[in-house]
Amino acid sequence: MLGGLWGIITTIVVGLILGVIGRMLASGDQKIPMWLTIVVGIIAAFIGNWLAGVFGVRDTPGIDWIRHAFQVGAAVVGVIAAAAVYAKVKGGGHRAVT
Repeated sequence: MLGGLWGIITTIVVGLILGVIGRMLASGDQKIPMWLTIVVGIIAAFIGNWLAGVFGVRDTPGIDWIRHAFQVGAAVVGVIAAAAVYAKVKGGGHRAVT
């Protein structure tokens, strides 16, 4: 298991990759900053690993395609949810007066 600085770097890189894939697969335009994309990707990695464990497919011989599919699915849902929340938070304080 990686630890220390390499563990942090690996976590950020995996989060970036999953977040970007989630943004590409999510429908519509997600206007969220890159830092939020990385955070969503990191959280999606944990959720995907947990789901794979629940379904008993976390550790399989070879490449864990099902686990990765769970992670990407979680990233897509996470990006959509983050974009909706971010839009409300960012735009919530600016209402036009008519």
